[in-house]
Amino acid sequence: MKQTRVIGIEFGSTRIKAVLLDENAVIASGDYEWASTLRDGFWSYELSEVVTGLQASYAALAKDYQAKTGEVLREVSAIGISAMMHGYLAFDKQGELLVPFRTWQNANTAKASAELTEAFHFHVPLRWSVSHFYEAVLTGEPHVKDVASLNTLAGYVHYLLTDRLVLGVCDASGMFPLEGGAYSPRMMKIMNEKLAAHGCSVDFETLLPSVLQAGDEAGRLTEKGAKLLDPTGNLRAGCPLCPPEGDAGTGMIATNSVRVRSANVSAGTSGFLMAVMEKDLSRAYEEIDVMCSPFGNPVAMIHAANFTPEINAWVDLIGEAVMLFDGQVSRGELFDRLYEASLKADEDVGGLVAYNYRVGEHMVECESGAPLLARDREGRLNLPNLMKAQIYSALGVLAIGMEILREERVSLDSVIGHGGFFKAGKIAQSAMSAAIGAPITVMEQAGEGGAWGIGLLAMMTALGEHDGNLFLDRIFDGVKSVTVSADEGEINRFAHFMERYQRMLPVERKSAEILNL
Repeated sequence: MKQTRVIGIEFGSTRIKAVLLDENAVIASGDYEWASTLRDGFWSYELSEVVTGLQASYAALAKDYQAKTGEVLREVSAIGISAMMHGYLAFDKQGELLVPFRTWQNANTAKASAELTEAFHFHVPLRWSVSHFYEAVLTGEPHVKDVASLNTLAGYVHYLLTDRLVLGVCDASGMFPLEGGAYSPRMMKIMNEKLAAHGCSVDFETLLPSVLQAGDEAGRLTEKGAKLLDPTGNLRAGCPLCPPEGDAGTGMIATNSVRVRSANVSAGTSGFLMAVMEKDLSRAYEEIDVMCSPFGNPVAMIHAANFTPEINAWVDLIGEAVMLFDGQVSRGELFDRLYEASLKADEDVGGLVAYNYRVGEHMVECESGAPLLARDREGRLNLPNLMKAQIYSALGVLAIGMEILREERVSLDSVIGHGGFFKAGKIAQSAMSAAIGAPITVMEQAGEGGAWGIGLLAMMTALGEHDGNLFLDRIFDGVKSVTVSADEGEINRFAHFMERYQRMLPVERKSAEILNL
């Protein structure tokens, strides 16, 4: 019997990762590093680099496969594409991009988000595609009249490979609210009425990709798509692709956090917690996004636009100081030592408060980024307190969101952590546990992240599986994991920090306003 092998590719904020896997393990992998840049006032990635990174990550995977097996990679059973969610990709009838890709990092859509939230009686986040489009309508951007289709980054790459404009339910729910696995008819009617009131006569639903379910076949790799992915011509066309998904959904898959009362928390360049709910929230909250899991269940999402970059910056700064004295230490060892130092922080973290906002944070009404470190007159600025303040700073937004979920009595049986933050092991898990108020489990496989998650969705399509829970139970059977709960000392330190963090938020907002004039 022919072995089922699939490829999962995810476009993350700083890395494009490709993996080849079967039901038991990752066979080969490859990646490509990239970064967003400010373009015309918007955080963006060039679409030319999307293709460059796609080809480079696949080429690295194919090279790794040949080195390990001595064979050329020519055929796979299925492919899955995932990417950072939300944002704005607008195309004309010829498929030409009308304005540079506006990523989830942009927070310029406050008016549109507020208007739509009020009209829908449903929170529409700043970064969702519908907010970006409606903001462009409200501000009279000239490109609006030429928009023929909108897409996510995952949907765009999927289209390049298959010529099909489709999305999985989780990614689609970050473009426009869903209801019963399809775009909400009630909200779509309201949307079209609001567009018409501004002289835009388009039926908004016609601009959006079709919504597919996990396990569905979402097209097949075309000859053109195969050549684009693998310019060497070795990869054969014709394999199916699963519905493209966003990184939130693939994080849920990669951690088997798709059942009701389960959650996962992703912590990398940005951070988000996805909690699968038993019932809808009692009302709309600006701080909480309501989306769908890859299997269509309602999910409460807490999103922090900023997470590890400011920690990384401080570690690199300290590394520069070490180098002044000809210190020989690797970056990995530096991280380990500094995280260990944080264990000696004072109970009040030395009176320090820090904000890691390189970009705006909608959760706390901070429209632009301005990292900040402050302390009171008696504050004790030492290395343990500095590191603990930076670690806690990354967790602040998630902790504020969790307060709302606790008030809504959203119960969680398990919280699985994944992402670069958790490379610090139990120290990071303990801090996250204090912020979330629950034990944090990290699983062995979660290190492959979203690329592995979208690969598993591709596996479902290849095998014709539609019962996602049973499929994942089989995949995760026997997986090794480590669970950590914060002790009383960690809980108290975090509480001290958060009291100052919330009290000082007006200072952070004003700092961002002044520094970004």
